[in-house]
This record gives sequence, C-alpha cells and structure tokens, in this order.
Amino acid sequence: MHTPVLGIIAEFNPLHNGHCYFIDQARKMGDFSAIICAMSGNFVQRGEAAICNKWVRARMALEAGVDLVVELPFSSAVRSAFYFARGGIELLSRTGVVTHLAFGSELGRLSTLQTIARLLAYEPQAYKIQLKDYLAQGLSFPAARAKAVHTIMGAEIDALDSILLQPNNILALEYLRALCLAPASLLPITIPRRGPGYNSSEMSSYASASAIRQYLRAHPADGRLADAMPASAFNLLRQEIEAGRAPNYVDGLGSAILSILRTTPKERLSRIYEISEGLENRIQEAANLSGSMTELTRSIKSKRYSSTRINRLLLYILLNIESKQMLGFDQVGPQYLHILGSSTKGRKILQEIKNKSSLRLLNRGSEVKAASQDIDDPRARGMLQLDVQATDIYTLLYPCSTARVGSQDFTTSPIILGDHS
Repeated sequence: MHTPVLGIIAEFNPLHNGHCYFIDQARKMGDFSAIICAMSGNFVQRGEAAICNKWVRARMALEAGVDLVVELPFSSAVRSAFYFARGGIELLSRTGVVTHLAFGSELGRLSTLQTIARLLAYEPQAYKIQLKDYLAQGLSFPAARAKAVHTIMGAEIDALDSILLQPNNILALEYLRALCLAPASLLPITIPRRGPGYNSSEMSSYASASAIRQYLRAHPADGRLADAMPASAFNLLRQEIEAGRAPNYVDGLGSAILSILRTTPKERLSRIYEISEGLENRIQEAANLSGSMTELTRSIKSKRYSSTRINRLLLYILLNIESKQMLGFDQVGPQYLHILGSSTKGRKILQEIKNKSSLRLLNRGSEVKAASQDIDDPRARGMLQLDVQATDIYTLLYPCSTARVGSQDFTTSPIILGDHS
C-alpha cells in the first residue's frame, strides 16, 4: 500500500491563522507523507483578484507546512462552487499520489454532510421538482437548493437550515458531491472551523481571509493584521505591499471591462460563458450608465444573479471565454501540473508524480511557455493559455506601474523551500 498523501484545495487569500490551524489539524488525521495543495492562481472563486500573487501565496503555504503547491487552473478556480471543487479534486487525483482530501466545515460531522451531498449528487425526482418550484419563484440557485433540501430532509437532520447556509459547509458539500460523481477515490476528511465565520468582519487572531482583506482595504498592513496571520505570511504580504505588488483589487480592471462592454456587439457577448436569457442586454445597458466596476456589478445584480456571479462573469468577458470553450475545458479536465512551489519533501513527491501521473509537469517558466504552444489537445492548451492571460491581466493591477510586467508565467520559477523544522 502506498503511503497516504493529503490533498487540500485552497486560495490562501491571504494565508491566516485559521489556515495554519486547519493544516495542523489535517496533518494529525493520518500518517501522511506529504501535503499537496491545489491553489487558485491570481484570480479567486468570488471573481476577485487575489490580494497578492500566486507565487507569494505559495510561499506562505510552504512556510505554513504545505509540501507542494500547484496551480488550480483559472477554468476551475473562477467558477461556481461545484466546478471549483470538481476541478481541484480532478487535479489532485490525476497526480496519481493523493489519497485523502481535507476540507473545513462549520459542522465538522462528515456523515451528515455526506447524506446531504448524496441527495445533491444524485438528485432524486422529488428533489428536482422542489428545486424547480423554488427557482420558478425567482429564488437564487443557492437559496432554492437549500429550501428544496430542507423540504426533502428537514425532518431527519437537525438544524438543517443553518448547516446549508454556512459558507464552509456549502463548499464541503460541493467537495463531497463532486467525490460522489467523480471517478476519483480520494477519502474525505473534514476539520471543524475555528474562529468567527467567513463573512464576519471581526478582526481577531482567528479572523477570516475576507475580514483581513476588508481591514487591509481600509488600513495599512499594521499590527492588527499581524495578529491574524502567521509572522512569515504577514511579512511576505508587507514586503509585497512595500514593493508595490499588493494589495490588488479587481476594480482596477473596471475601465478595461467597460470598454469591452461598450464596444462589443450583443451577439458576441451572448456567446460568453454564463450569459443567457438575454442577460447581455442588461449588462450593456448597465455598462452605458456605470463608471466603475462596483457600479456595474451593483446595476446588474438581481435576486438571481449574485454579485459574486456577476464578478466572475465580468472576468469571463474580459478574457473572452465562450460557453463552448468552457465546455471543452470541462470535457478534457486538467492535463498539466503547474508547480508554484515545493519543500524538500514536495520535490520527492514530484518524482513520484512523474512516475505515476499522465499530467505534464510544468516546473520552470520556460516549460510553461513551451506547453502553452505545444500541448496536443487544443482544449488543454487553451486552458493553460487562459492561466497565462489571467496573470498578464492581473499584474496590471499592481500599485507600482513599473512592476506591471507581462509574461510572468514564462519567467517565474517555483518557490523552493528547505525542510520544515
């Protein structure tokens, strides 16, 4: 039997004390030879820019005890929760070495989460009818789904409503749903969440990533942030801020997105992924009246389209991702492993991946460049090209204009760290 390897899927935006707690607790759940993290690149699931770039966040993860950090492609990282979960699971399982998947949840009880996830994965007829009814009432998909699950299962699971509305539980259910539907045989482990909830803006030693980002937006990187992050991660973030490469906010792309929306024919917009039901009309009307990304999102937002979904959609427009292209990415799944950083242990595991996996390993920038031009399957090649374009656009957000250099995926080497003490 080969030694267990733990997989995690994360954004570390930025890495904080809660993440360290999660990594330490997960490590104690088995005799794992290494921890591999599939991490979002320069844009994250909520359709926002990461606060600092993917190589800095990879270093934060390595210094917190992760052994190998690989990039979760944009085509999974900037998607709804199910595709985010599925993409991460596919990538980790295709390494050929990951045996377990750890994720956080407010509930911390795997069996209850699995019961709900099976309903979501296999969608019995009674559930489908309820879901359709609630959607017809104009509810957003997450709200309609929560109500449908409650109608079917409310009697057998205590406090089901609160379980279904907590953000870590929602993502945990998507991991478990994806595991039900995937050929991957990763064993799930859930770690109870500690500290204030994700949406809490409270600054404390267990503040959430969103609280840290909110705080950073209003204040410089000061001592209160240092309380919420491990020293190494805080110092890395502060160095990036001093170098003019952070903090980065997606609103900086507002003019570029508005330019595209004001000049693109409607029929071309209608081909963009996630645009349907004449949404392109609503978007273009909003673009003519809005002067910023915040205004634009606010004008398009509705009961059905959350601001998170709109933010992702605006990135698809900026990167010109059509529905048929995204379908192609989903069909082929990840074909390459872009290594962002590794420890000594991580480099040993890479050798094992080389022997066991069909994924093409991209270590140096020159390998990323070669692969973006010569991967055989055009869908997989397009997936990598999208990651590269996302980085090229992301660097335009750097506060310091001289740091906004393009082609960084072709010139940046992975972060190499020694052993953990």
